[in-house]
Amino acid sequence: MDFILDYIDGLKKAIVALEPDRIRHLAELLINENEKGKAIFLCGNGGSAACASHIANDLAKLTIIPNHRRFQVIALTDNIPLLTAWANDNGYEHCFVEPLKNLYKEGDVLIGISGSGNSKNVLNAVEFMNNNRGVTIGLTGLTGGKLATLAKNVIQVRSDNMQIIEDVHVAIGHLICSYIYHIFMRK
Repeated sequence: MDFILDYIDGLKKAIVALEPDRIRHLAELLINENEKGKAIFLCGNGGSAACASHIANDLAKLTIIPNHRRFQVIALTDNIPLLTAWANDNGYEHCFVEPLKNLYKEGDVLIGISGSGNSKNVLNAVEFMNNNRGVTIGLTGLTGGKLATLAKNVIQVRSDNMQIIEDVHVAIGHLICSYIYHIFMRK
């Protein structure tokens, strides 16, 4: 067996298993919430934190169209001093939910990203949003974990390889932003 070919084959399988209607639904959900003036927050750990930052960057920049409302988007992973202050003083499981409490307005959106679906700090943020009339989106993989049942809108990458899951999460972010740009351009 060739490792590189196996990896590429696993990546192909995970991409082919994606459900285009779910991606379309999430993009349209974000468009609708943006038009209502809602903010979008993202969070994740490790590679998922990088993905959260990447998707936030793309939503903020790649969806700009003249005469359309810009996305208000914040990756909760990007304020390292605040994240580490909450983690140090109250425990790592609170590092996303506590800053979210400062910024959240009813109806805002959270995209929680966790390859395993069991990252406690992501789950706490999703739980807070669900309990406060927020919109929750989960990007997960493996078996989906708790995130697959906790988030109201979920895309689960069908793979047991964390790197492939993270690759596909980034691709989902690119698909969503490209779709949003395409929809805005048609209006």
